[in-house]
Amino acid sequence: MAHGGPQGQLLGADGREVQAEALVQELSRCQALQGRPKIFLLQACRGGNRDPSVGPRALPWYWRWLQAPLAIPTQADVLQIHVDASGSPSWGLIPENSDQADILTVYGAVEGCVAYRDEKGSDFIQMLVEVIRANPGGDLLELLTEVNRRVCELDVLGPDCDEMRKACLEIRSSLRRRLCFQD
Repeated sequence: MAHGGPQGQLLGADGREVQAEALVQELSRCQALQGRPKIFLLQACRGGNRDPSVGPRALPWYWRWLQAPLAIPTQADVLQIHVDASGSPSWGLIPENSDQADILTVYGAVEGCVAYRDEKGSDFIQMLVEVIRANPGGDLLELLTEVNRRVCELDVLGPDCDEMRKACLEIRSSLRRRLCFQD
């Protein structure tokens, strides 16, 4: 958890700024972590935009999404799994020694938006703990999809406004295998 800047940079306790991608890249090069999956959970603002929620400024597709049956995928499903190339050479497999292989990054907000938290903490982290506790042996990407669904359903109140807002996670994966927690 950190404060984020207007271009998505993370603000450290020392006052210095670093781009989240640079942090992920640097830690991915760590020799002790070579060949192991790396999971980054980033709860920080990635800009200053706020989702307009369900008020009059809400986007038309959002109204359709609210009325659609759950089985219909829509633009509101902002799950971005960039690469899961396990098994198909035609997808351009990432070499075993690549710094970019087997990385899972979850952002508490989509690019350009604020990440909400209150005196109880982050809805993202609270939902993550709740979902993992309910299904401790589950596939991590499936669990994160459920966390994202629950976070997207919440109405949140930002610290500097009186209007209810929506939040959505961004999930990026270059995992080449399933990750599950041990029961």
